[in-house]
Amino acid sequence: MPKRATRLSILVAAFFFFASHAWGQDTKLVEAAKKEGKVVVYGSLESDTVGAIKKAFQKKTGVEMEYWRASATKVMDRAMGEYRAGKPLFDIILTNDNPMQIMLKEGIFAKYNSPSAADFSKDSIDPNLGPRYRNVIIGVVYNKDIVKPADAPKSLDDLVKPQYRGKLVMPDPTQHTTTTQWVASLDKLMGKEKADKFIRDLAAQKPILVESLLPAAERVVTGETPIAITYVKYVHSFGQKGAPLDYVRLGKF
Repeated sequence: MPKRATRLSILVAAFFFFASHAWGQDTKLVEAAKKEGKVVVYGSLESDTVGAIKKAFQKKTGVEMEYWRASATKVMDRAMGEYRAGKPLFDIILTNDNPMQIMLKEGIFAKYNSPSAADFSKDSIDPNLGPRYRNVIIGVVYNKDIVKPADAPKSLDDLVKPQYRGKLVMPDPTQHTTTTQWVASLDKLMGKEKADKFIRDLAAQKPILVESLLPAAERVVTGETPIAITYVKYVHSFGQKGAPLDYVRLGKF
């Protein structure tokens, strides 16, 4: 995994095992896992995506997989709380880069050298957390039934215009680590002075603050709030279910 988020991309960590349960291709470890009964995974990846992984994992190993999903911050808080109490209930953590780095410093993880890492370029492999395998882009998503494309914001700067006041939802950056990273990246995108002004102006717009990126997108789907700062991928995933979503084509940074 990389040691930082790259601009608007949030880099999601691969599977890592709690220190006492380092995983490998060893048949003995698979048999030991079968005796334990199941592998417990904490993560922030969408449940339908993990469902496909779970099905393949169980078919290959014969080991049951149990998945608990929450925001990246809640995953980190629960895992670190259990670890510090000496009663970890998880085997694997699957979440975003920044929480993974924090948990790594806490000493939660065993080093795992995945055989699949050989298929990745060297510059995409973190020496402690392994290969970077997934980029997820944060952008501006809107409901086309409420905001016509011609009236939608065309840039991040547009979000602070008067016509969008009270019409924006986003994760609370004081409670959600991925959004904290996104806000922190703005000075690299805009320059510090402009970024500081944008953040103040954005706060003045009184955006609705929610727990994480998924609830932000869900409010746009239902029409409760027409515009969101959230993952662009939700345009596709919710669009497959008929949601009238689109995203703002932001210019180059």
